Amino acid sequence: MSEGTMQRAAESDEHQSRIERIERSVRAPRARVLVGAAVAPMMLLAVGCSSGSDSDKASGDDVPSEVVESALNDTSTPEVVEAAYAVLPNACEVFSEKTLKSLVPEGAKSGKAINTAEANVTGDCRWTSLDNNGVDGSQYRWLSVSLHLLESDATNGPGEDRAHSAFESKVTAAQAVDGAKGAKSEPVTGTGDEATAVRYNLEKKGEGTFKQQTIVVRTENVVITLDYNGAGLAGEKTPDAAALLKSAKSAAKEVVEAVEEANEGDSASKSPSSGATKTPSKGATTGSSSSGGSGSDVSSDSDSSGSGSSTTGGSSSGGSRKTSR
Repeated sequence: MSEGTMQRAAESDEHQSRIERIERSVRAPRARVLVGAAVAPMMLLAVGCSSGSDSDKASGDDVPSEVVESALNDTSTPEVVEAAYAVLPNACEVFSEKTLKSLVPEGAKSGKAINTAEANVTGDCRWTSLDNNGVDGSQYRWLSVSLHLLESDATNGPGEDRAHSAFESKVTAAQAVDGAKGAKSEPVTGTGDEATAVRYNLEKKGEGTFKQQTIVVRTENVVITLDYNGAGLAGEKTPDAAALLKSAKSAAKEVVEAVEEANEGDSASKSPSSGATKTPSKGATTGSSSSGGSGSDVSSDSDSSGSGSSTTGGSSSGGSRKTSR
């Protein structure tokens, strides 16, 4: 075989290989065509330029027009699956009276909504308790709950996935609070879809040691951050951290139940129930400062208190809580 014949044979093989590659791209799954719809005109141009004869076109260099037209005309968007929860309970009403008297015995009526925001997106409430025993010192308790609902979004994805990301971010934030000593984390079972407890000590000059417990929970597409700390002041005994953690875990379960109850009923997935309210529960007030800090300001119910891991936001609409369980 002469050198010219061999060269023509090689060129023919190369051309045939190119045809086969184009055919494979045309026959790819429709999802691939949709992704590449924007480059289809460029592919057509390239194929047209490389076609040198009718025999080339007959051999498969031309992309079927119906495939290209379908790809160019398809403007559909990914289907958005509705998230499990659509409303949030009032953050100041997620605990029963019994629970509040246990966690903040002298502050069960002190619930304060912080940073009123868009209903059914975020919600915050906090309580303080100072049990003054005179010359024997005082027992201080601080409780905060933050709710964050994330809806499904065509751009950002399913609400549950978004909530999972937010959950991880809040756990990380709770583990990195300034001044925290002896920080420890542990998973919490039986509470929502995933939950983590973060505990540490905060030393406050002239005040004492504050035992901080933070529980971060994801239930479906809602993220809950519960902060609870306590301290013995003016010579009073420092509270037992294990007891505080046990109380915080129990309270976190109650918040999960409150979220579920707020979304019960056929209409709950679309709008708040007819008995929903956008105002705090009786005895609660509304604040305006952002949350953050350590929750160790015992001089007053300071809006600057917090663990640093909860998000800002106001009380959201939801039904009233039962007074006992």
